[in-house]
Amino acid sequence: MKQCTHAGALPHPEPTPLTETCPECESAGTHPVQLRKCLECGHVGCCDSSPMRHATAHHKETGHPVMRTHEPGETWRWCFVDHVLV
Repeated sequence: MKQCTHAGALPHPEPTPLTETCPECESAGTHPVQLRKCLECGHVGCCDSSPMRHATAHHKETGHPVMRTHEPGETWRWCFVDHVLV
């Protein structure tokens, strides 16, 4: 089974979210489907089901490897590099 090679390097505690919504969607006047938080810096972006896919764009721009859901009641994490749930 494939594992995330980045989880051990994540900051503890997790960074505080920089915003409560996707700022790129807000600026563009679009609505995110669901939100994701970068576990390296706290950037909040919309998921890949949203039209603009800002969480993935953030990973591609910064190389930050792991994000977590920023949806109430959910706790899962995803590693963009290893393509695996953490």
